[in-house]
Amino acid sequence: MITAAEVWTALASVVDPELDEPLTDLGFVRSVDVTGADVEVHLRLPTSFCSPNFAYLMASDAHDAVSAIPGAGRVTVELDDHHDSDLINRGLAAGAGYRGTFGHEAEDSLDELRATFRRKAHTAAMERAITALSPTGGVYELTLADLPASAATTEALLRRRKALGLSLDPGAPVLTNEDGSRPAPGEADMRLRRARSVRISVEGNAHFCRGLLATRYPDVSHGRRALLPLEVLS
Repeated sequence: MITAAEVWTALASVVDPELDEPLTDLGFVRSVDVTGADVEVHLRLPTSFCSPNFAYLMASDAHDAVSAIPGAGRVTVELDDHHDSDLINRGLAAGAGYRGTFGHEAEDSLDELRATFRRKAHTAAMERAITALSPTGGVYELTLADLPASAATTEALLRRRKALGLSLDPGAPVLTNEDGSRPAPGEADMRLRRARSVRISVEGNAHFCRGLLATRYPDVSHGRRALLPLEVLS
């Protein structure tokens, strides 16, 4: 037998691929039901038209996390109130995989999709770490050793770099291209500006989604981070 607390803990390890926040904190977990060793989880999103590939990725990762609990029996994860709920739920139940679920509509594999989200999240985390430090010597020479070890922005950046397989060496540059290489000197400012636009987009989407979710499901306020003003830095 397993407990509901174990299931919630497992779900808390599933992180939104862009926002770097657990699904449980975001209010995306609607319910958890445990019967003996069997588990049924229902998920929800801010709107019925959230991206199907993101919805599948979230549900699939939740299924994997709960299935990994020692002693777990049959695990059912269902997405509620989405325009592709039936398709996604059938695919998960059959173990069809992403391409098996969406067929010709699945242009990328799930791994490729996950990598795309991770690169975007890393870019936003990189900009946050640089902005939080406000270096006076310029960002081109900035290395990981220059970042405050205990800062949340540093921890988030290192976590994102590890997920992408980028260098964690203290001497590695903070400002990088998507492949981890250092931008050319004349391209550093442009790379930082692009990273800032990505970060603003991610935070804007997060702010918007939280508002939609709270409107759609009034009960989601429990355990959810309060809405904060969107910070846009020039």
